[in-house]
Amino acid sequence: MALDAFLDYLKVERNYSKHTLEAYGKDLSDFTGFCEQGDGVLVAAAQYIHIRSWIVALSQQGVSNRSINRKVSSLRAYYRFLRKIGQRTDDPLVKHRALKVAKQVEVPFSQQEMDAVLLQIDYGEGFTGARDKAMVELLYGTGMRRAELIELRLSDVDFSGRTLKVLGKRNKERLIPILDTLSQTLSEYLKYRNQLATLEANEYFFLLESGKKIYPNLVYRTINKYLGEVSAKVKKSPHMLRHTFATHLLAQGADINSVKELLGHAGLAATQIYTHQGIAELKKVHRSAHPRNKG
Repeated sequence: MALDAFLDYLKVERNYSKHTLEAYGKDLSDFTGFCEQGDGVLVAAAQYIHIRSWIVALSQQGVSNRSINRKVSSLRAYYRFLRKIGQRTDDPLVKHRALKVAKQVEVPFSQQEMDAVLLQIDYGEGFTGARDKAMVELLYGTGMRRAELIELRLSDVDFSGRTLKVLGKRNKERLIPILDTLSQTLSEYLKYRNQLATLEANEYFFLLESGKKIYPNLVYRTINKYLGEVSAKVKKSPHMLRHTFATHLLAQGADINSVKELLGHAGLAATQIYTHQGIAELKKVHRSAHPRNKG
């Protein structure tokens, strides 16, 4: 099937992550279901009128424009692949324009909020408390992605060298230094982890109490829960800890190229979005200190 060949292409030739492959697969599966319930057209032969009808249906279901754009992006990549292998000669999305999306302002957590979640929260005794604290502190202390945390293995953490190895997007490896305090938190978690009766996925660093590998929604719920105890901000996700990590480093004078490497970004453009808080502070200083602003 062309769909299977497409997903294999993304995995083997484009080195897409498991999470990304699942997203592409779900988007295409959803569109397939829509086509089957409609006039029965095959996805590989669909025209823009079919895609447009799907977009309208998604909008009527309350799906956000941002999510719809992502789904259409999956279709666009699929039809590009079909042209590449000679199964289509046209592009049904050639005239499509992305839906308008309101610009989201992502406000990082303050240093006070992070101090509170790391030093004042009671995570509880035992395995779960130690694991949850380790996940929160690791995400903030390294800026790693949620998927990278889930895939972290025991062999990736070098306690003596105070570094950990992360396998990022496009299977690109990077080394991230860890602070002594983080190393202690991780070591404390390992004491409980190594006492688990069942270690089914024992190569992975973070596990469920059953011994199985943790999953994305667990990480999200954990971060959202504890940050919700110290912050009223709307967005309390693992990505916001990555955002906070970068913003705090830059605010303390870290070189943007170094932060880029720590985050595993391919280019500076992706890192520069984290500088807005630093710019805001500079504007504040500029207004208060510049002689032209003296009344």
